[in-house]
Amino acid sequence: TQSTWGSQLSLSLSLSLHMAAAGGGHDDEFADGISAAELFGGAAGIGRGVGYTYEDIIILPGHIGFAASDVVLQSKLSKNVSLAVPFVSSPMDTVTTSTMAIAMALNGGIGIIHSNCTIEEQVSFISAVKKYKNGFISDPICLLPDNTIADVDAIKRRHGFSGVPITADGKMGSKLLGIVTNRDIDFLPNRATTPLSAVMTTALVTAPEGVSLAEANEILKARKIGKLPIVDPEGRIVGLVARHDLKTHRDYPLATVHPVTKCLRVGAAIGTRPADRDRAAALVEAGVDVLVIDSSNGDSVYQLEMIAHLKSAHPSVDVVGGNVVTVAQARRLIDAGVDGLRVGMGIGSICTTQEVMAVGRAQATAVFNVARFARRHGVPVIADGGVRSTGHITKALSLGASTIMAGNLFAGTDEAPGESYYADGQRLKAYRGMGSVAAM
Repeated sequence: TQSTWGSQLSLSLSLSLHMAAAGGGHDDEFADGISAAELFGGAAGIGRGVGYTYEDIIILPGHIGFAASDVVLQSKLSKNVSLAVPFVSSPMDTVTTSTMAIAMALNGGIGIIHSNCTIEEQVSFISAVKKYKNGFISDPICLLPDNTIADVDAIKRRHGFSGVPITADGKMGSKLLGIVTNRDIDFLPNRATTPLSAVMTTALVTAPEGVSLAEANEILKARKIGKLPIVDPEGRIVGLVARHDLKTHRDYPLATVHPVTKCLRVGAAIGTRPADRDRAAALVEAGVDVLVIDSSNGDSVYQLEMIAHLKSAHPSVDVVGGNVVTVAQARRLIDAGVDGLRVGMGIGSICTTQEVMAVGRAQATAVFNVARFARRHGVPVIADGGVRSTGHITKALSLGASTIMAGNLFAGTDEAPGESYYADGQRLKAYRGMGSVAAM
């Protein structure tokens, strides 16, 4: 998969809009390098039959006619999902669960929840992301007065918050009796036996049904409270607004949120087996924004059938197909109706597909060729794998990818799942490929 030229090649993007936007233009007599179209198999045929990796190419610098602050990184994950920064965390069980997905979305990217778990577990990960930042929380978790402090502790461990409305029947839509927050239960003993009726706040500040989000936020700030229940004329809770959401909006202005609900956006991986249709339905019900069909080779009849099913059964949810590395593969998935494509095969840091299965393609060549074709059809491309430095990210985007997907870059962080351990004095976390024996 390495270049047959031996030394690193100079890639001039003179034919791209990047140079044109920067004022780049040059006299052909003194032109340096070659264009991307020429390198990857254009009219000159230089790249025909040759696969180039990110390491095989270098981009020649152009004229800078803009400030760094003018650079906009907003891009498309899929036809209907935009990101402020073009980063996607891979659907691997040692990389992306709800904690990673929340961190990715807050910082302008998105996380794709892995599917190496039960449907219920994957749905719980999606729900945790959706409940993190909601604007109006339309389905807050409620408890009964007879529930105990331990029940609130369990909610905090699972969902990350402890402000819980107390209602007559413990459900949304019933009469609001009080609310329990951290201030009510901090340092209290006998948590398994103390009923919430003994500690809940009953002198409540509420807002009427129909209040705007801006008005609700003003009440939160003026009354210096953490939670604002929204109630109907009969005193039944119909929603909740959290002060935490105001702080999150301030601290994370690039956050990837749904334009209407203001929930953080999140994706989920599914397979192509019949049971994955039930998984997809449960994920859509939980609020997933994009479904990523997770397959090492996406050009199969099974994936085509799954795409057809998803577009018919869940037309409001974007579907990303893949993985592919050739135009022929991409064409079939685009014709089937995908909203995005994952490009990459066997080039991940711990992937052995090329060695074991003898299939794949050098990533720079794959990204350029697939992205050039997909762009004609308005389908964004995710450069999946092979990213080992920030320079590789720049190369992937310059070659036509809309976003990059990575596992190795995010594995081992605090947000990645798994327990830390120490080896040779270093703090580590386990990281494994999804095709490994351990993951199956």
